[in-house]
Amino acid sequence: MAEREVILSNDTGLHARPASMVVREANKYESEIKFIKEDKEYNGKSIMSILSMGAIKGDAILIRALGKDEENAVVELKEFIEKKIVD
Repeated sequence: MAEREVILSNDTGLHARPASMVVREANKYESEIKFIKEDKEYNGKSIMSILSMGAIKGDAILIRALGKDEENAVVELKEFIEKKIVD
């Protein structure tokens, strides 16, 4: 299992468009991807799950992956969220 924490820095958090971008990126990995916010787990490969997280700017999200490409998944998803998510 691999984990990385990311702080959401885009103004609108993970609303529909950024959430769909994250889900599309997460689905590139074989590993199971979970996002954890305030001790609750969300399926990183499900748009409905990510939207239900209600993540806003400043929220700390733990990215957790389990599987063959887990380390790459968490590192690359963290970077994607920090640098590629736009409002």
